[in-house]
Amino acid sequence: MKQLTTERAAEIVGAMRDRAVVVYGDVMLDEFVWGEVTRISPEAPVPVVDIVRESVRLGGAANVLANLLALGARASIVGVVGEDRAGELVRAELRKAGADGAGDSLVVAEDERPTTLKTRIIAHNQTVVRADRERRTHVDARTEEKLIAALLALLGGASALLVSDYDKGAVTPRVLKEVLPAAMDAGVPVLIDPKFRNFDSYCPATLVTPNHHEALRLSNTDDDTDQGMAVAARILRKRIGCGSVLITRGERGMMLLEEDGEPTYVPTAAREVYDVTGAGDTVIATLSAGVAAGATLLEAATLANHAAGIVVGKVGTATATAEELLASFKTEA
Repeated sequence: MKQLTTERAAEIVGAMRDRAVVVYGDVMLDEFVWGEVTRISPEAPVPVVDIVRESVRLGGAANVLANLLALGARASIVGVVGEDRAGELVRAELRKAGADGAGDSLVVAEDERPTTLKTRIIAHNQTVVRADRERRTHVDARTEEKLIAALLALLGGASALLVSDYDKGAVTPRVLKEVLPAAMDAGVPVLIDPKFRNFDSYCPATLVTPNHHEALRLSNTDDDTDQGMAVAARILRKRIGCGSVLITRGERGMMLLEEDGEPTYVPTAAREVYDVTGAGDTVIATLSAGVAAGATLLEAATLANHAAGIVVGKVGTATATAEELLASFKTEA
């Protein structure tokens, strides 16, 4: 594999600032309730957490957008929120992050679904419990129409369309059928972080990025070797007719299969792993920003591998900045 030089990496990252990426997917809010445990409840054998502070972060597709902004790319997001406090907080966090339109393209669901909210109660740096508020059924037809209209309106100024499917109902076959062909006809690359339920609807697409567990399940195979991953990737390409497949493999890096060529294996760039939370969001964000900036898929995958190596060295949901990404190439050199 030809090595991506520091100079070429800098050229691509620099070009990201002039590119706009549209993110479509399942918007979430991550809520953290921090406290201390000093006693056990007399009502049940569970700890009592004395709350010290609370914080929120963008989650799901909104975290993908946060990763794009950290890299310096312009980004806007289309998704679904409820008419609730969590939806207001998502919009506020998008404004703070500097998203294009600051969440103006978020659609309030017609079916009264809540904003997907994941609340984690943490005591002494350990999660005591997580409570989820969500509805996973596909959104209704009126909400789909609003999503389609919002996406088509943004495609004209886009350099890439990124689909971040978390299987929470905002990504539907109908919306994909309307929007993906329109994007490809307009010359906008389509990159998809997939889930099982909608997999056969990801067509047409430039690149689909399952992890190795998803790739094995979707291809109905069980060979997790290099050769097995290549077989799985070819099965997935044929199944949905996408251009290329990139399989993320954790500590074993990535495998990229382009068109009908031979697979390319990209070794991991991580030096220390503290937390893999959100690493997949970083990968798809960096891939999309790289492709939007004119990188080849292999160059974008190499950048994404470096970005993932940065975020797994941080605790919690994190992002990699453009400066950190370029520094990782200088360190490697």
